[in-house]
Amino acid sequence: MKIGIVCYPTYGGSGVVATELGKGLAKDNHEIHFITYSQPTRLDFFNEKLFYHEVSVKSYPLFDYPPYELALASKMVDVVEHEGLDLLHVHYAIPHASAAYMARQILKSKGISIPFITTLHGTDITLVGKDATYEPVVTFSINQSDGVTAVSQDLKDDTLEHFDITNEIEVIPNFIDLERFKKQKKDHFRKAICPDDEKLLVHTSNFRKVKRVDDVIEVFNNVRKVVPAKLLLVGDGPERFHVEELVRDKCAMDSVRFLGKLEAVEEVLSVCDLFLMTSEKESFGLAALEAMACEVPVISTNAGGLPELNKDSVSGFICDVGDVDAMTKKAIHILDNKNLQKFKDGALNRAREFDVHKILPLYENYYEKILIANKKTKVSLT
Repeated sequence: MKIGIVCYPTYGGSGVVATELGKGLAKDNHEIHFITYSQPTRLDFFNEKLFYHEVSVKSYPLFDYPPYELALASKMVDVVEHEGLDLLHVHYAIPHASAAYMARQILKSKGISIPFITTLHGTDITLVGKDATYEPVVTFSINQSDGVTAVSQDLKDDTLEHFDITNEIEVIPNFIDLERFKKQKKDHFRKAICPDDEKLLVHTSNFRKVKRVDDVIEVFNNVRKVVPAKLLLVGDGPERFHVEELVRDKCAMDSVRFLGKLEAVEEVLSVCDLFLMTSEKESFGLAALEAMACEVPVISTNAGGLPELNKDSVSGFICDVGDVDAMTKKAIHILDNKNLQKFKDGALNRAREFDVHKILPLYENYYEKILIANKKTKVSLT
């Protein structure tokens, strides 16, 4: 198949999943064309089946804001026409689904029929989509999609509850490349951070309020009163300055390290003992899955799709949002040397259930289903 993938090219979960999906499909001999405004973060190697098409947005005095959606729709039309794509797969509802609808209509006027699939990732539904400013467009775009997928059952349920959706939504979970995300021998790195063999906790996120990084600091501060420990904070975002101030106020500064945005996050995860995910909203929890694949158990909240990923008492523990005391107790339990290896093994075994080689065929089968339906529609119209 020739597939066009549209995504945000950033460190966010939707962009990572879209890029890894495209790379996996290319390895499976499909021709993949990425269409976005800059090269996706993880699109970092050459493959004869991978192509990148940049969306150029020109600024005119007439516009207060560059019309990205129009430029994106035009680029989709161009790529479909000249590359002979079979379908478009857009990740994130706004503005990708609405742009895909516009592109499909333009192509139809040229005698070209191409279906598009929309994958819902979370914030496009739980936050942006519920804004009255965007809700009608989100609802229309989802209903006009030829196929719709969601990364968790919880996200599907949330979408159906808050939007008037008439389309079927298929749940296809996020996945992990276990060839990349696996425990590596980085003993020198761990020794540099934990010279006295302290336990090492980690949190990765985009440091937005919804991630509740304050709770990470509170849990860590409580844990280190009982268990000698260090904390690594990976990522960056609007709450970072506030979190730095909190660390100065609550913790010994040499006990917490801010590592910023990292491409090879698996190298850091390989030396850690426990991952903390304290989010109040999380459609899936890709960062937690990456940790589990590196044999790091997870303490997570019960928000969104996290209970579908983190198996309580097996790959870690699930606690109520904001319940710092419960998270602390569970963290101390996992970090006990009598328990730690069992949870590390449980985390890896759980991650194996989301191996890309198991999830990729679900997407391929769904593509085939949509393409067959599109051909039947074309026949019925002629």
